[in-house]
Amino acid sequence: MFTGIIEELGTAAALEPRAAGARLVIRCQAVLEDAREGSSIAVNGACLTALALTSDSFSADLAPETLARTNLGELRPGSRVNLERSVTPATRLSGHIVQGHVDCTGELISLDPLGDGGNYWMRVRVPQEFDRYLVKKGSITIDGISLTIAMLEEARINHGPVVGVTIIPHTYANTTLGSAELGGHFNIEVDILAKHLEKLLAAR
Repeated sequence: MFTGIIEELGTAAALEPRAAGARLVIRCQAVLEDAREGSSIAVNGACLTALALTSDSFSADLAPETLARTNLGELRPGSRVNLERSVTPATRLSGHIVQGHVDCTGELISLDPLGDGGNYWMRVRVPQEFDRYLVKKGSITIDGISLTIAMLEEARINHGPVVGVTIIPHTYANTTLGSAELGGHFNIEVDILAKHLEKLLAAR
């Protein structure tokens, strides 16, 4: 489990295709402090198993499902990634419950400065099928970052809903959002509590 509070900006060193899937190599430091073979590290919000650890890198095997459902297959050498270690029982839950199980990717529609000292307004379009899990003031994970939904634009024909969130200066400076490009894809994880609630209500 994760909290969506990014600990470090890492750098993709390599993405090596395999017969099935791929192997990703990430250069970093902070998240390796207490890592060991088999540790869980979220990369852009996707929970990966750390392998082949060195003093400044780790590798992770990407299954075909991971490549199909996330933006990790789009990484190139030098791409920046958001990193977070899994929580411990003593960790403060500063964000929300994040599993690291990416549901889909969303498209960056806009990222505009608000003119109030470094805050930004970001809009991301998500697939229609996930609209039912999104509520104003609810939580969403975008590339591993725990964010609060400030606005929801209704879906249009052939287009899913658009989520609006405020990005504070710290988040903009210390995550991949500072280098995000319009039309790029983010990994999206909706709130797991909404999924459980949906199933429980359906059973009634």
